[in-house]
Amino acid sequence: MKKVGVIVGREWSFPPKFIDEVNRRNKGVVAEFAKLGGTRMDEKVAYDVLVDRISHEVPYYRSYLKHAVLEGVTVVNNPFMWTADDKFFGASLCAKLGLAHPKTAVLPNKDYVPGIVKAESLRNLVYPMDWQSIVDYVGLPCILKDAHGGGWRGVYVCHSVEELIRYYDGSGLMTMIAQEFIKWDQYVRVMCLGQDVVLPMPYDTHDRKYIPDPNYLTPALYKRVAADSLKLVQALGYDMNTVEWAIKDGVPYAIDFMNPAPDMDLNSLTPEYFNWVVEKMADLVIDRALNPKPQLKELRWSKLF
Repeated sequence: MKKVGVIVGREWSFPPKFIDEVNRRNKGVVAEFAKLGGTRMDEKVAYDVLVDRISHEVPYYRSYLKHAVLEGVTVVNNPFMWTADDKFFGASLCAKLGLAHPKTAVLPNKDYVPGIVKAESLRNLVYPMDWQSIVDYVGLPCILKDAHGGGWRGVYVCHSVEELIRYYDGSGLMTMIAQEFIKWDQYVRVMCLGQDVVLPMPYDTHDRKYIPDPNYLTPALYKRVAADSLKLVQALGYDMNTVEWAIKDGVPYAIDFMNPAPDMDLNSLTPEYFNWVVEKMADLVIDRALNPKPQLKELRWSKLF
């Protein structure tokens, strides 16, 4: 019997429904909440597949999942790539892949950990920062956000250089990016599972909820958004991710695609999208358990790109 372990945080609707769906199918695969309590460096892992929903906030889980990959376990998502990823890298990746993306610049941190003496430790940094050249590049208004953040936390719309500097001055230890603001006509989040299955979902950024509407996109635009989303997750190696597209004048711009623990809550997804996610996630882990795809070779990232 193959085993799937699920590592979760506070979310309440997806995990039990997903576990029940895997177990209900009787495919020779059972799912359960993983139990971890300290890990030895030579310890065997009790699971064939691990689904990671929370290691970005619980560092011990991330260390355990890296160990699991070395032991030949399939981890959704690959913790090595997730650890290395950030939103500026994603912007540069989009440029390499030929996808539309807002102009983006990464900024030096405002503050640093104790022990960093600015006059001595940061001799490679140009100071003061040339804020005007940054604004000339990304334009105004622009977006300021954490290069490693998510969930719309710490995201600011800046309408002037002074406003950009003010929000930057409050960013503390975060590494921020300044990004061109796309005044979109339509906004879509695309759920991407297994690097081969996608579901474009209209998204209301004001109420932060999904809107089931099969006719929201034209067939041509739907096809482009789906294809571009697959191109991104295949390059990143993510088996579970959402890609966000801001559509302006018929052109989809990749706004955000570092969402390796995407929102799968019933209340936000709506029952229609929620049931699709539960079903497709069950398909994914059962396939990975019965047809293992070891991730060690993916550590050579040059093959990904």
